[in-house]
Amino acid sequence: MTLAPAPLFEVTARGRLVALFAARTFETIAKSPVVVPVASRFKAEVATRESRTNFAAAASLTSMKPLGGPKDSRGGTATDGDPWKAHVLLQLRRRDREQCRRFRDLVCAYSGLLDKSGATDWILASGRRGAVSPSRAQLKKAAGELAYQVVERQQQMKMQDDVLEEQRDRLLQDERRLAGARDLRLQLRLRAERLGERNGRLKAEYDALMERQGRAERRLREEKLRGSGLLEDVMALKRQAAARLNQRNHRRSRAQDVNLQKELQTAATSQVNVDSSLGGARWRCLALKKKPAEKSPAEIQADFLLLPFLRSAPASHVSPRIPASIRDLFERRRGRSRPAAEEEEPARPVRVPAAARVPGRALHVLEAHEQGVNAAAFCPSSALLASAGTDRVVKVWQVRAGALRHQTTLDGSTEGLTCVQFDPTGHRILAGSYDKSALLWCLDRPVAKLTLTGHGRKVTAARFSRHQVVTGSADGTVRMWDLQRAACVHLAQASSFCSDVVCSENVAISGHFDRKIRLWDTRLSSCVRCLSAQGKVTSLDLSADGRHLLSCCRDDGLQLLDVRRWSHRGAAFRAEGFKCASDSTKVAISPDACFVAAGSADGAVYVWNVSAGNLEARLADNHSASVSAVCWSSSGEYAASVDKKGRAVLWSDL
Repeated sequence: MTLAPAPLFEVTARGRLVALFAARTFETIAKSPVVVPVASRFKAEVATRESRTNFAAAASLTSMKPLGGPKDSRGGTATDGDPWKAHVLLQLRRRDREQCRRFRDLVCAYSGLLDKSGATDWILASGRRGAVSPSRAQLKKAAGELAYQVVERQQQMKMQDDVLEEQRDRLLQDERRLAGARDLRLQLRLRAERLGERNGRLKAEYDALMERQGRAERRLREEKLRGSGLLEDVMALKRQAAARLNQRNHRRSRAQDVNLQKELQTAATSQVNVDSSLGGARWRCLALKKKPAEKSPAEIQADFLLLPFLRSAPASHVSPRIPASIRDLFERRRGRSRPAAEEEEPARPVRVPAAARVPGRALHVLEAHEQGVNAAAFCPSSALLASAGTDRVVKVWQVRAGALRHQTTLDGSTEGLTCVQFDPTGHRILAGSYDKSALLWCLDRPVAKLTLTGHGRKVTAARFSRHQVVTGSADGTVRMWDLQRAACVHLAQASSFCSDVVCSENVAISGHFDRKIRLWDTRLSSCVRCLSAQGKVTSLDLSADGRHLLSCCRDDGLQLLDVRRWSHRGAAFRAEGFKCASDSTKVAISPDACFVAAGSADGAVYVWNVSAGNLEARLADNHSASVSAVCWSSSGEYAASVDKKGRAVLWSDL
């Protein structure tokens, strides 16, 4: 069947006009080098519009009935019964929908550009008038605006492409890092598993070594206990031998006294003929002999007070029961042999001092106090060690098998402590304090039993003296206290800073900052002798037999004085590197008076040999601060040192 062309022309006339204008506009824009990339899009848009126009025309054509066309036997047209027509219509509609979705954005953009430039109105107006081509100026203006819009869109697209490329690069880098992190995590997990297995093996080996060390330490403690028992047995045998020797000497001395008395009685009853010539000459010689110099009352009193220190001093072989006149006569007759007699000391019952050992190794190092330690002292049995410090407490340590174990803590002082000492029984402890008092404790009670107050400044020294206590203070006084009444019974004025005090029976010896060592009678509180020191005295120590006095001075030297010969200058001990750390540095002399020890500012302990006068040992690498005090046990087996950082070290030669 042939269709009339008139309706098709009427429908497609406007579409063709638009296509013609678009083609001319595209040719004008394509000539510009700036908008060349837009040509393809513009062509696609024109083709889309043309296809949509043709599709609308076809749709309207199919909906119209032909003019004068033949009819079938049912009264309809020839197209009503053909299925291919319906299929063509469906295909055209589907293509229209697909192209509409595909080019919707471009058609909208192009329509917007035409609306802005006014080309749409002009095209419609030209279509009504039948005009075909616009003016050249309008085309150029529309082409310029379109080119500007195209350039802006290109720049935006380029920027978005750059941003997208950067994001892709970062994504790739992040993926690489993630892969590396996963690999590293796997490696670390494997390494952790290997380290866990290795640590397990090391833990098993460590446990085995600790068990072996425990067995070795138990054996060592057993051997030390055995050695201590053997040492005690040897000391007991020595004491028994000394006691037997003392008894034998005592019997011999009594026998000599009895024989001498018998001889004197025989001489008194017998008659003696004296030749006048010889006798006159002899008495003249006796008269020409120089009489001994008379002593002042003060010197006689000092010599009398020194008797406790002279227990083992040379004594006369003459019995004290012999009359003084006859004893003087025998002394004159033996005048030539007196020096030899002075060198020989008669045997008498004395306490045998223990042989001291030169400390060479640190047995135990511990942090004894929270703050600095100022003093330390062993008990008479050497089983306990007391330490006092600026943390206001006294700590008592048990000395067992070369180790220090805490036993008790004694408190009660309101300020730091300066000194500490055990009483002869070992059951009480005395200490001086910065709070101007001295405190007395019993070991079974942590609270102070007595508090002795009365000094004007800190108490620098506190010592037991029989039933009394002697204290020295920075106010320059030395006080004697009665423990029964807890009261001061005597007061001695020294007018100089008292740094330390030592006692023996009725005698007290004090050291002062005015470079003086003073000897006091505790019964009369009077100074009976004053000696000069090398510098400011920081501490004093008396040997176990009472014969030697050790003093430490700020001139970095130690001096050992013989108590029996005060006029003789004692031995001095110095060493390279030794420096007295403070005004309260405390030194010690061994029980057998063969060695002296002192702590230095460099954290080392120096030990000198008394007989040789040289440095015996230097103990270092255990103190991290200046050593403030050194003490020796009465058994001579141990020595202890403390420093300004609270550390205590137990020394021995084992």
